[in-house]
Amino acid sequence: MKDLMRKLCSPVLNMFEAGDGQGEYRKSHRTILLVLGGLCFVIALVSLFFTLKTGELAGIIPISLFFITGLVCEIVGLLGSNQAVARIWKRD
Repeated sequence: MKDLMRKLCSPVLNMFEAGDGQGEYRKSHRTILLVLGGLCFVIALVSLFFTLKTGELAGIIPISLFFITGLVCEIVGLLGSNQAVARIWKRD
């Protein structure tokens, strides 16, 4: 299942896994990345709630930005290699 998901998410993963070098990786970097992704999803859901409540279309911008940020963080945190996690933190 993980191989199928890695194949589906390869456009995102390839951005962070391409290149040479391992970078400086710690297990806590992956944990923090997963927590950050979860927080971005929560902010996107809160923004969606208030956008629907107020009816303002300008709320689409923060919803989109936080959702995409959370999605990238979760993809790299769950499926990415150690190099990808180090590269997202600019640790190489």
